[in-house]
Amino acid sequence: MAKWPNVPAVYGWLELTARGEWRIKGAPIDNEAIRDFIGRNYMNDGCGHWFFQNGPQRVYVSVAVTPMVYRLDEFARLESHTGVRPQELRAAFADAAGRLYLETDLGPGLVDSRDLPHFAARIVDREGSLLDEPALASWRSGAGDAYLDPDGLQVRSGPLLRILSVDGDRLPETFGFVARPDGPSTC
Repeated sequence: MAKWPNVPAVYGWLELTARGEWRIKGAPIDNEAIRDFIGRNYMNDGCGHWFFQNGPQRVYVSVAVTPMVYRLDEFARLESHTGVRPQELRAAFADAAGRLYLETDLGPGLVDSRDLPHFAARIVDREGSLLDEPALASWRSGAGDAYLDPDGLQVRSGPLLRILSVDGDRLPETFGFVARPDGPSTC
């Protein structure tokens, strides 16, 4: 990188969708090798800006929902859209639209909607019993608590994680990321 010290950063080209798909200028990236390369070099600058390090150049990422998208692999273990498995599950959140979010050691992320049925089977009460329909409806209306049972996800966490409410319109402020970076970080 010392060879090219003044390579300008790129903004507004690369996007991460709610399904964890990469897009360049709105077009999906179909090449698996390129997607894997981006995923291996995807990180944040510690100030909430997420980017892909492409040699000496940073390509900042606009995120549709959150900087990470979590899903289950073929063994029902938690993994990110980059193929990396988090080591620690720190918190769980849900918004009024029924979307589920996880905070892990990799960063904050939306649970891929295709995996929500598997996660619904992990929503339990304080004693670890699956919530029945009335209890689930009560929790959704703001009365009562619900917990995520992380057993089997292959991550470190407490035995049950209370699912906290989050405003789906305020995710960048809540989780501390910049959804649409448009210039150098100032932190």
